[in-house]
Amino acid sequence: MSVTTIQLPNRRHLLLRMRFQLLGGLTFAILLPALIRLSFDQQVILSPNMQVTIFAAFIAHTTGYLLYKRIGNFPGVAAAGYILPTFALTYGLVFVTIFFFRFDYSRFQAAASFIQSTLWYFGLSLATRRLDAYRLAIIPGGDVDRLETIPGVSWHRIHSPDTVVEYASGVVADLRADLSDEWERYIADRALSGTPVYHVKQISESLTGRVEIEHLSENTLGSLNPNQAYLKIKQAIDWATAMFVLSAFSPLLLLVAIAIKVDSPGPALFRQKRTGYQGLPYEVYKFRTMRLSASISDEKEAAITKAGDERITRLGQLLRKSRIDELPQAFNILRGEMSWIGPRPEALVLSKWYEAELPFYRYRHIVRPGITGWAQVNQGHVAAVDDVLEKLHYDFYYIKNFSPWLDFLIVLRTIKTMLTGFGAR
Repeated sequence: MSVTTIQLPNRRHLLLRMRFQLLGGLTFAILLPALIRLSFDQQVILSPNMQVTIFAAFIAHTTGYLLYKRIGNFPGVAAAGYILPTFALTYGLVFVTIFFFRFDYSRFQAAASFIQSTLWYFGLSLATRRLDAYRLAIIPGGDVDRLETIPGVSWHRIHSPDTVVEYASGVVADLRADLSDEWERYIADRALSGTPVYHVKQISESLTGRVEIEHLSENTLGSLNPNQAYLKIKQAIDWATAMFVLSAFSPLLLLVAIAIKVDSPGPALFRQKRTGYQGLPYEVYKFRTMRLSASISDEKEAAITKAGDERITRLGQLLRKSRIDELPQAFNILRGEMSWIGPRPEALVLSKWYEAELPFYRYRHIVRPGITGWAQVNQGHVAAVDDVLEKLHYDFYYIKNFSPWLDFLIVLRTIKTMLTGFGAR
């Protein structure tokens, strides 16, 4: 019996190894600036401010690298675009803490470490861009044909159980399909040899950022209840940040309210009943962006905002694009009805419509609705049932991967969305 060997030269390249990236970054961003200082003054390393700065920079750099790598694992993420904001956050937090406790530190060493940290990982990103780091072999049978349409992976089909795949990142199969005994032995052999074996659904979710909805089961969604500890921690963070926003930006909120009153007759705030946490109704607060005179008899149609909607005022278009109209929802966060990040809450009439049309739509209410979320930054505003089903795939992915890492990524993408106006209507 002849054996075919497929060589996929996917041994981990040196530039892609975590040990090289982190140690190289620490050397380039912390050790090198310190050596430059030492070349001018050999006693500088003995000074307390230099020692404090090096220790703080080590924490900031390591934390920034781990955070940058963690969010880079989420689908659809161009990790290079998150290098600067990630390291700015970690260095900022560490050195603000040092400043708060009045520790003396070297501003030259801190600034050089931050700048060279970002330069190091930008350089690595450019150097590794052309490296084809992820190669997957596909076992025929079941629902695997759609995989090859997913970009970012070098796909290789295996046509015979006699094929030996070398140096692949993993093997993908539809483990629910009726595979032959030969293919099942092949999968077992690959697993025993140390090659990761993935179910087609698992790979599809990790590469697209969407959870396909088939039936509400533990196999489909993981644990049906998201991490309860993080739910509590997140609610406390939401409350504190909402209080800060309302206190710090109250002058801006007042000016916007006055501008709305001047721009068109009617109240500054828009109120609407929406479906919230655990499926309970609540009243959401937003800045009004539509004319009161523009009424629609159909309640469902009135709740849907279409592209180029004529009801939106001139000021309303600016508020929607910048997402400033969402800020009054900080009051909903203080009341425990919402979060900054979560599935978008829908009007009661739309929620009932979607529940009648889409299976398991109510499951999205297992976490608090959010002002922004994974579906919003990936898909934008939608209203049609087919588009809502697509959004539901993103919502379920968020619930399944509910974590501070994903929330941090959503925050960064939301900032980008606010600057570009993506998805606004």
